[in-house]
Parts: sequence; structure tokens; C-alpha cells
Amino acid sequence: MTHATGGEYAVHADLRVMVETRDGVGLATDIYRPADPETRKPIDDPRPVILDRTPYDRTGGRLRHGEWYASRGYVVAIQDVRGRFDSEGDFYINRHEAEDGADTVEYLAAQPYCDGQVVTLGTSYGAWVQSALATQDPDGLAGMFVNMGAANGREKTFRHNGAFEQRWLAWALTLGAGFAHESLADPAVQQTFADVDVREVFEDGPIQRGESALAELPTYEEWAFEIATTGSASSDYWQNPSVNFERYYDQSADVPTVYSGGWYDSYTGATCDSFRGLADRTDSDHYLLMGPWTHLARLPGGHDHSEELLFPPLTWEQPTAGDLAFGENATRKYRETRKRFFDHYVCGMDAWDQPRVEYFMMGTGDGHKTEDGSLFHGGEWRSAGAWPPEGTELTKFYAHGDGTLSTEQPTASESYTAYEFDPEDPVPTIGGNTSSYLTYEPREESVEAYPLGDRNIVDFAGRGGYDQRTDEDTFGASEPYGPLSRRDDVLTFRTPPLDEPVEIAGPIRVRVFGETDGPDTDFTAKLLDEYPESEDYPDGYDLNLSDSICRGRYRGYRDEPDLLEPGQVYECYMEPYDTANVFAAGHRIRLDVSSSNWPRFDVNPNTGGDLYTSDDYRVAENAVHHSASHPTHVELPIRPGE
Repeated sequence: MTHATGGEYAVHADLRVMVETRDGVGLATDIYRPADPETRKPIDDPRPVILDRTPYDRTGGRLRHGEWYASRGYVVAIQDVRGRFDSEGDFYINRHEAEDGADTVEYLAAQPYCDGQVVTLGTSYGAWVQSALATQDPDGLAGMFVNMGAANGREKTFRHNGAFEQRWLAWALTLGAGFAHESLADPAVQQTFADVDVREVFEDGPIQRGESALAELPTYEEWAFEIATTGSASSDYWQNPSVNFERYYDQSADVPTVYSGGWYDSYTGATCDSFRGLADRTDSDHYLLMGPWTHLARLPGGHDHSEELLFPPLTWEQPTAGDLAFGENATRKYRETRKRFFDHYVCGMDAWDQPRVEYFMMGTGDGHKTEDGSLFHGGEWRSAGAWPPEGTELTKFYAHGDGTLSTEQPTASESYTAYEFDPEDPVPTIGGNTSSYLTYEPREESVEAYPLGDRNIVDFAGRGGYDQRTDEDTFGASEPYGPLSRRDDVLTFRTPPLDEPVEIAGPIRVRVFGETDGPDTDFTAKLLDEYPESEDYPDGYDLNLSDSICRGRYRGYRDEPDLLEPGQVYECYMEPYDTANVFAAGHRIRLDVSSSNWPRFDVNPNTGGDLYTSDDYRVAENAVHHSASHPTHVELPIRPGE
């Protein structure tokens, strides 16, 4: 199949080429090649190949980048991962991606249309698979553009410091199960998942094996419960090179790589971890590019919806993130950025002048309400040679018993704040570093009349920056609505209004010294930029920047669980995701501490029972200490003043 495009070349496509893996499974792959504009025959000269591996239907990539890059001189291969759409085998999330991806790279590098160089691109799951195949150091791999991907699935993706990131349950019930082989082939199974409202699943949860729609898809149910209930690092799954790339950094391919992401992405921490872990470990050039974006936002920018959509139902107008606006300079042309990178490293062109680290410093706006109702937080691009940037000073801000947050260490010999944590009334998630809190929009039509692939998807927990106040539309909230800081189970520590701006850029670290009266509980931390009252926002604006959680039994990122002793004080260490923000003069730096953030994380029943599936809840009496010997604090990467 050959047709004309907007680039220099026409494009020839060989569709559904089956690439055989080492265990004999065939992976459906579409190959797009540059063709002569007049004869429409493929160009014979070997060229670099761009590989994109996806669970979201390879055919959707034809216009996104298959034809776009091929018309500009590259061969492009777009592949369904194992067990998805036209590829053979069974899909088990991330289990086979290292070997399957490496086999595909080596297959492509050996083809006559390839000059021996294969580069990769992809976002989200398409980023996972790149880092996975890199652990195998396949022959022919020449570069990677990893956008919004993981580093260690147990610590900061599937699970988070002991807790389960429930977005994966939402994904399993929608984008996962809805496009499984079995559901694609069986209208009855499709209808089962069309009738599932994930919001009801969460509200009625935790689900049990065999008692949800996932029972229709045993393999999907198996992997969903594995990541939800397996906390120990000794599990083979958590050591798999398709899931835990950090473990294999020393043996991974040493090729030029861009790690890109957003401050409100669900992979922010992992993106920065990958850059820090590999940039100085390798001889090849590595880059970090971080904007103010949410997950699946177009790293490109502008408003051309053909620019870069992962799949049509999920699109967001940038340059906004949640309720925040940043200005048009927050946008990037994604395809062009990637092409410049590939042109430079595999074609030898002088096309890439990107600094080693480029990041968007949020918070330089004036805070007015825009015409579309967003808060103008603003920002500007900065560059650096390292992450965190050179000259950054990690500075501790301590919580005090009077609710203040300051660089002064507490002096009291004993000081703590106690509260009740009721698992049946968790603190609602309002945006943040989230993704995939999705459900199908209810419809009366059957899937035969209205297939899942044509149905709208609803994001019900939000992502990005929001005023941390509930209303009738906040999922999981109940009356009386209002600021989360008014809840009895949310402890708020804030600085006085700042006399001058404070800039931060880098990783965030929190240590909560917590106590509980049972065998297990959670502590959460959230960093906020607290806006003062203004004409547009007469009650101020409590802007979330980054958050984290610590499950008591896995405190200290331990490999194996260790239940708590009632009445003992424990250090609960957390790593809220990296960020870059200016706290303007008159604003306050704020740290909120609680014990839940739902549905972002599963709720701890406080009993020490089984992970996720336990529905035997108890109210916990928790306490946060802020004394000289137990100084709860947040460590911020302060940038020096100009």
C-alpha cells in the first residue's frame, strides 16, 4: 500500500507483518517506508528504523507518526504488544516486554531496509517497553525517546511505597479489558465491561477474586490482583526486567536517550529517577525534559489534535494542567522535537541543541482567573547541566505544634498532634500526579450498536493542579464540602506569608514521625503552594504540587513487610515527585499530612490484614510528632536567588 503524504516522500506500508519472538509468538507490526513520490515504489537505500510498541492498537499510529516520519525519510515500525489486537500470545501487563522488544529491535536491524540502527519512541506504556528492551542491550538499538515512563514498578508506579496505585484497577477494567483478545472477539464480554462503572467498583471495593467483571478475563484478573496484593520485593514479578528497570541499569544499553515528562504526570518521579540513575552512569548523551504537563498531555502543544494522540478518547487542551494555566510557552512540538533528536544521533545532522536538562519553572504568573476559569500559575523554561540543577540546596522545613512550618528545628521534648483515621471516610483525591481514573460513559446502546472503542471515557478523579477544596462534583467527597484543611484528619503546617519568592527545583523528601494504635496504618504528605486571598479568589487557592504515601508495614521502602507496634513512633519516609515551582511573595509553603488519598491509593484498613483485599476496617488513632527528637519535616530543593 502506497500513498502520498505531506513530507518529502510518499509512503509505502507493509501491514500486519508478523515478527516472531524467541518463544515463537508472532507480533503484528506495520512497516512504513519512504517511497518515491513519482513511482510510489519503496526507496531501496537502507535507513534508520523508528520503533513504536503499543497495547493501544498499532493501526492508530498510522497518522500519528507512521506516515509522518516515513514521509520525512525514516522507516517506521508500529507493533501491537503481545496479546493485544492482532498480536499472538497472552497479555500479562509488562511481563514479556523486555524480551519481545529486544527481539523486535534485532529483527528490524537485520532487515534490508534498515541501515542497522533502530531508535524507539512512545509514551506511557510505550515508554515502559522502551526501558524494558534496553535492559537486554539488543544489537542495533541506537537511541530512545522515553516519554512519561516508569523506572521501578513496585516503588513508584504499580505500587507506591507500599500502597497500591488504583489507577491500574481502572485501567484493567477499561483500556485493558475492553481491548483484550477475548473481549474483542466476544460481544457478550464487551457488554460486561461496557456495563461496568469504575466509580461504583471503587466505592464498593475492594473487589475480590472471581467477584468482578475481571473474572471474565482470568489472565487480566491474575495480573490485576498480583500488582494489587503483592508487596514483597522478592516476588519474581517485581524483579522482572520488564517491570523493574532500575535493577538492570548497569547492563542496559548505552545509547543516547531523552527522558521527558510533566510535573503533574503519574510518572514524574520515575522519569527523573531514570535520568539521575543513568545520565552519569553511561557514556552516551542523556537528556531530561520536564514541562508542566499531565499524563497523556501532548508534549507537542498547540491545538492541532492530529499532532500526538495516544488514542482518540483521551485528549487535553494544553497548556493547562487540571485547573492551572501556564501560557502558550509551555507547549512543545513533540514530533519535531523527537525528529531533531533522531536526525542528530542516527543521521549525523546538526539538528539537536537541547540542553542536558530543560525544565519548566512553574509559578511566575500573577494568579488571575483566565477567561476559561483557570488559575494563571504561569512559568518559564530553565536549563541546567544536572538534576537537581547545580547550586540547589536541600533545605529542611520543620512542622511545629502550632501549625507552622519553618526552617527552625523544633525544641519541645514532646509534641504531637493526634487524629482519627477512618478508612471508610478517606481524604478524597483532588488531581495531582494521577492518570487513568477512567470509566466508560454510561450508554443505553449495546456494544454491537456502540462498541467500546467508540465510547467516551470519563476521567473522574482529575489530574494536575487544583484548589484543594471539595464540592458536589468531587469523587468520594461528602458534605460539608470545602477545603481539605478543615478535615479533622488533615494536619496542615504552613509558613508565614513569604517576604520574597522562594524557588524550588528537584526531588522532594518528607519524613513524618508517626504513631498509631494498631498493627498498620498509612501516612500521607502533600506539598502545596498556598495563594493568598485575591479579587478572583476571595478564599485564596490551595494549590497541590506533589504528594506521596507511606504504608507503615513497608516504611523505609523495605523489601518485606514489618507490622507496627502500637504506641511506638516510626519514621515514615516519603518521596513526593520532583517539581519546579516559584512560591511568590505573599504565598505560603504548606505541608499537609494525613493517612489517606483516595482513590489515588488504596485505603489502609489499619488491621494489618491482606493487602488491598481486606475489607475488615478499623478506625485508627494516629499521631504525628513534631518534637526535637521526632522532627517531622519536608526537605525542599531551594534554588539560589538571582
